[in-house]
Amino acid sequence: VQLQASGGGLVQAGDSLRLSCAASGRTLSSYTMAWFRQAPGKEREFVAAISRSESTFYADSVKGRFTISRDNGKNTVYLQMDSLKPEDTAVYSCAAGGIYSAKDSIYAYWGQGTQVTVSS
Repeated sequence: VQLQASGGGLVQAGDSLRLSCAASGRTLSSYTMAWFRQAPGKEREFVAAISRSESTFYADSVKGRFTISRDNGKNTVYLQMDSLKPEDTAVYSCAAGGIYSAKDSIYAYWGQGTQVTVSS
């Protein structure tokens, strides 16, 4: 499966953004989908995931502010990001795998990243 992430940009603190991850080659409904992010000088970290049964999982740092969802008809996964903070600044990447995990090594397929920059 090929993944294409989009929707990043430069916003101010408190603003919202919606990231999209479009898939081709296979249907997304076959996978657990996740978003990870990596800030400069830091390791990649888990942000959110949605399982094949549509259970959702979030990092504590984004819980209550970010929402992951999937539209199997459009073969796309979304990450709605509200109340953005400067510490959310990072490159966000989507990933596909068989089961849920917060570990990036579990995910077999990755899209390219999209930059999110939140100014204070």
